Amino acid sequence: MKQIRGQVIGFLKAHNLYYADISPQQVTDLLLKDMQSGLEGKTSSLKMIPTYIQAASAISPDKPVIVLDAGGTHLRIAQVHFDKKLTPRIDGFKQHPMPGTQGKVDKDQFFQQLAEHVAPIIDISDHIGFCFSYPTEILPSKDGKLLFFSKEIETQGIEGELIGENLLQALDKTGRHNRKRIVILNDTVATLLAARAQSSEHSYGTYIGFILGTGLNCCYSEKNSNITKVDKLDPLQTQIINTEVGGFDKCPRGDIDKRVDNATDNPGLGVLEKMISGAYFGELCRQAIKTAVKQKLFSAATGGSLATLASLSTKQVNDFLLAPHSKNSLAGCIDAQTPGDRAVLYYLLDFLVERSAKLVAAMLSGMIIKNPPPKHPCHPVCISAEGSTFFKLKGLKARVECYLRHILQEQYNLYFEFVQIENAPLIGAAIAGLTN
Repeated sequence: MKQIRGQVIGFLKAHNLYYADISPQQVTDLLLKDMQSGLEGKTSSLKMIPTYIQAASAISPDKPVIVLDAGGTHLRIAQVHFDKKLTPRIDGFKQHPMPGTQGKVDKDQFFQQLAEHVAPIIDISDHIGFCFSYPTEILPSKDGKLLFFSKEIETQGIEGELIGENLLQALDKTGRHNRKRIVILNDTVATLLAARAQSSEHSYGTYIGFILGTGLNCCYSEKNSNITKVDKLDPLQTQIINTEVGGFDKCPRGDIDKRVDNATDNPGLGVLEKMISGAYFGELCRQAIKTAVKQKLFSAATGGSLATLASLSTKQVNDFLLAPHSKNSLAGCIDAQTPGDRAVLYYLLDFLVERSAKLVAAMLSGMIIKNPPPKHPCHPVCISAEGSTFFKLKGLKARVECYLRHILQEQYNLYFEFVQIENAPLIGAAIAGLTN
C-alpha cells in the first residue's frame, strides 16, 4: 500500500494537484488582497457585492412577513413570523415552477406570474423578503437588478430590470395596492441571516454564510469604512458583503484544473468553484482518472474500463469513496485480477477531496480574518453552511474543520462553529424583509 500511495502522490505532484503542496496561509493572504481590492473597486477576481443589509438588526416578534425564494427551477412562497423567543414559524408554504421553466416568457408575463402566486397572501404584511438566487446587482434601495438567468429559465427583456419594482407594479395591476417594502437578497446572505435568528442561546462573535453544493459562495459582515467603492455609506455601520468567492482565481492550479476550466462555457470565470464545487468536482476527478490511465497507474483491464467513462458526477465519486467494494459505476471498473487498482483509485479521489478541504478552509479563514470577532472561545464565529457537497462528500466537512482548527485556533486564537439551518432561504428572507 505504501508504494501505491507513493505512486499516486507522485502523479498528483506532477500535475500540481497534491494537497500537501498547498499553503493555506498563502491562499488566505491572496484572498484577503483580492477581497480588499474588490471593496475598493480595483481589479479583483471577487465581485464583493454590497448588500446594504446589516446582520445585527433587531427582529420584531409576532410581525408577519411575506417571503419568496427563487432559485434553480422552483419558486417557494410562504408567510413567516417570529415568536417572542424569535423562533421562526412558517405558514402557508407553496411551491411553484419558476416562470420561464415551462416555456419562454417576456417581462410582463414573468412578473405577472410572480404576482399571481403572491397575491393570495399579499394582504398579510407590508413587508416582503425575496431570496433571489440568480446573478443580481443589489442597489442601496435593497432592490435588485437582474444580470442574467440560468439556462433553465427562458425569458426575454428581463435582464437589467429591477426585480422588486417590477413585482410591485405587477401586483398593482392585479388590483392589489403596491405600497409594500421589498428586500432582495441571495441564498448565501439568507443562510447567514437564518443562523442569526436561531442563535438566541449563543453569543457568537460574528456570522459567515457559506454554500458549497452545486456551486460555491460565501458572505460576511464588513465595516462600511472599508467599502470605499461606494459613496456616502455610514462609516460607523456594517453590512453583509456577497463575495462571489467562487470566482477567486489565485489558488494554485494544475494542468487538469485548467483543462476542466477550458472545456466550460466561461473559461477563466468561476475558477475556484470549478476546482471544488459539486457541479465540477466529478468532471475534475474524471479528467484526473483519464490522465492516470494514460500514465499507466492502473492495469490495462481496469484502465480500459475507466477510459470509457463519458461522464462522472460528484455523487458517483462519493458513492465509490463510501463503498469501494460495492457495485457502483466506479467500483465496477476495477478488474478483479488486479485489486491494487482499487487502492489507486481510492487514493486518487480521496486526495482530491483533501485538496478541496484545504482550499475551503483557507477561503473560510480569509472571510473570518477580514473582519474578525473577539479572540474569545466563548464567542466563536458562526459559520452557517448549506450544500450537499459540503455535508455529504465523504470526509470533506471533518477535514475542513481540522484545517480550520489549525489555522484559526492555533494561529489566530479564533474559534468557530458550523450550523445548518432548516429552511434557511425562507427564514433569512423573512429577517431581511422585517429588518430592512
